[in-house]
Amino acid sequence: MSTEIELKAHIYDSETLRLLLMEKAEYLGAFEKEDSYWYPQLEGAQDLLPYGLRIRKEKCTSSDGEISVIATYKRKEILDGLEINNEREFKVTSASDFEGFLNLAGMAPKKGKRKRGWAFSYKGITAELTEVESLGWFIELEIITDNKKPETLAESRKQLLEFLEDLGIERKAIESRSYLQMLHAL
Repeated sequence: MSTEIELKAHIYDSETLRLLLMEKAEYLGAFEKEDSYWYPQLEGAQDLLPYGLRIRKEKCTSSDGEISVIATYKRKEILDGLEINNEREFKVTSASDFEGFLNLAGMAPKKGKRKRGWAFSYKGITAELTEVESLGWFIELEIITDNKKPETLAESRKQLLEFLEDLGIERKAIESRSYLQMLHAL
């Protein structure tokens, strides 16, 4: 299982940051993502999937405009504003068929989110400049590793914070709440 170490920060000038990322990082393409979150409805079953099962419909310019559907579930921790995720992902060939199965399995959808933006790669960091519908602009920085050792987490945290600083973004812009938590607060 891979471990994702990531942070997100509020952005107020997305065009300037996009141009800076074009200079500093490798451009991977534009994307549109639509996420729905499914949760068990049986009493006690919520503990099995506390963050639900995400179904993501994603369209990327780097994939000839094809829409891919990926299901994801995770275990998550927040440490000093960084999100540490142990995720499992798998492709789904038909979102509607899979959603039908989830209904039969006693799960129901709750609030989702839509986001669009541009993806970049920089020295092992994936950077996404993202507009989240109803929330505004964010930069998401992520490192994927195959272990969760304290020294690996510390080094990844250092790399993410250094790149954030290199982009001219202050640490106080880091957002530790999930997008869903922010959307529920609206």
